[in-house]
Amino acid sequence: MNQNSPRPPHPPPPAPGDVAPAHALNWLAEGWRLFMKAPGLWIIQALLFFIIIAALGMLPFLGWAAAPGALPVLVAGMLSGAQALDRGEPLRIDALFDGIRRHAGNLLLVGAFHLLGLLLAAMAAAAVGGSAALTGMAVGALAGAGVAAGGMMLGVLVFTVLWALVMMAMWFAPALVMLHEVAPLDAMRLSVRACVHNLLAFIVLAALLYVGVWVAMLPAGLGMLVLIPVTAGALYAAWKETFAQAPALPGPEPTPPAGTTPAAPEPPAPPSAPGPDAPPGDTPRP
Repeated sequence: MNQNSPRPPHPPPPAPGDVAPAHALNWLAEGWRLFMKAPGLWIIQALLFFIIIAALGMLPFLGWAAAPGALPVLVAGMLSGAQALDRGEPLRIDALFDGIRRHAGNLLLVGAFHLLGLLLAAMAAAAVGGSAALTGMAVGALAGAGVAAGGMMLGVLVFTVLWALVMMAMWFAPALVMLHEVAPLDAMRLSVRACVHNLLAFIVLAALLYVGVWVAMLPAGLGMLVLIPVTAGALYAAWKETFAQAPALPGPEPTPPAGTTPAAPEPPAPPSAPGPDAPPGDTPRP
């Protein structure tokens, strides 16, 4: 194969569509259906997911950054497993690492932007809360305490809004990079656009997942080994429904093997002789 041959162009990024809020239940049901196709393998994947994130988080000096940076890579691997099951293929345990094998660079960039967004949100909240606290100290007495408390509440509100935007950017970004080969920044922009465009549906999904986390934590946290794969399946189902799948690009025409001559086109068939009942004007000319 010629190594210098140009790669086929990628399909254009998909556009988010409209989703009814009640479809959040369908996404979770689809996630459960995919989980029940291979529950044992999913639980092993979730356990490996926990071990890797915990190990990265315990790295000296870099643990706080390594875990958020690697999160999109592992999520993309679980989405690859969900896609395989949806296509009728068997689930592989090492599908968790498909993100490393296929789109490691772009997924790590998504993780870096994720970490940067969290840092900027924390810095903005600290700036708002810190300035309010300094103002309160300057004012003094009861009025200063009120200013400081109000500033701290405003800082929490700023962090919550910015954190929600970061989560919106991260929701579909691994799926778009892994399953549709979208560039990292474009994937995060499309993810925010999809979440804002269907805000009510994702509020319903977030509320259901919030309740699911509390329920999963009851049996010593073991329920998370089920909730994480179900969430991955729900995320895959949400990606399938929210983003219109672009039609596949036509493949290149097959090239004949070297040393062979292409077959010549067949000559056109000669005109047939007229029947005995045909009028004289219908006789074909030579």
